[in-house]
Amino acid sequence: MALLRSLVSTLKKGLQKTQAVLTMDLRDLVRGRVLDDALIDEIRARLLKGDVGPKTTDRLIEGLRRDVKERKLTRGEDAIEYLKRELSRQWPAEERGLRRAASGPTVVLVTGVNGAGKTTSVAKLCALLRSQGHSVLLAACDTFRAGAVRQLEIWAERLGVSVVKGQQGGDPAAVAFDAAAAAAARGVDFLVVDTAGRLQTQDPLMRQLAKIRGVLARRIPGAPHETLLVLDATAGQNALRQAEEFNKALGAESGPGAGLSGIFLAKLDGTAKGGIVVAIHEATRVPVKFIGTGETPEDVEPFDPAAFVEALFAEPA
Repeated sequence: MALLRSLVSTLKKGLQKTQAVLTMDLRDLVRGRVLDDALIDEIRARLLKGDVGPKTTDRLIEGLRRDVKERKLTRGEDAIEYLKRELSRQWPAEERGLRRAASGPTVVLVTGVNGAGKTTSVAKLCALLRSQGHSVLLAACDTFRAGAVRQLEIWAERLGVSVVKGQQGGDPAAVAFDAAAAAAARGVDFLVVDTAGRLQTQDPLMRQLAKIRGVLARRIPGAPHETLLVLDATAGQNALRQAEEFNKALGAESGPGAGLSGIFLAKLDGTAKGGIVVAIHEATRVPVKFIGTGETPEDVEPFDPAAFVEALFAEPA
């Protein structure tokens, strides 16, 4: 219970902008009013404004209208408790921690578009793993962007993590191979593989990502054990489309084990549309596993749906 309270407190800080636009706005909207069709229409508009997404919003509003018709809900304030309850049911009981290798290093492949905060998110993930007592090796597979490797090295030096790198403009898959070999030889707990930013529509880069995955799988059985997509929460519906397209491009439709295994939602503290967390899960069924709640390496939390909903609808201090 103390852990949940701690997570709620952290998330409340990260969700302040979303609370201001969505939750506080909703509370002001419904206070003292009768829960009728007109108010429900206004609630729908607020949910869409918070980027909860049309699919989830329509499902919530349909249920709200049904409960009002059956006289289960009558007051405007009842709608807040209804939304809180139904959003809590949004996430099934599923494993949101990192999958672990049966033996040897656990390989975490990280991808995303340029500007999503991928490299910083990689640093946060390394910081979290280090804080849990794990040994970590980084693979700098972004060999194209000028300064990308150096940026990663600076983070690694701060966190006490070693980096395997190659020549700028070199083959990223070769770097992945060398890193996998080094991870196995050194017996590290985690190998985190940073890749170049790419758009899901860039076929050559998506094929390159598949090549990196193939190299890792040949060198370490079962690798990559996690394929995480970093999304910029401030991108709203664009982030949702990226999640859908990356999942498809990485073979989600080909069967179990393919596609994305999780999402790292960055910059949650910078958006007024934190409802995108709900929309992403509804559309892709890919679990959000980590959220970035600030600018330092320590500003990362494993995603906890109960804490998220509690923080989203928490009364202002």
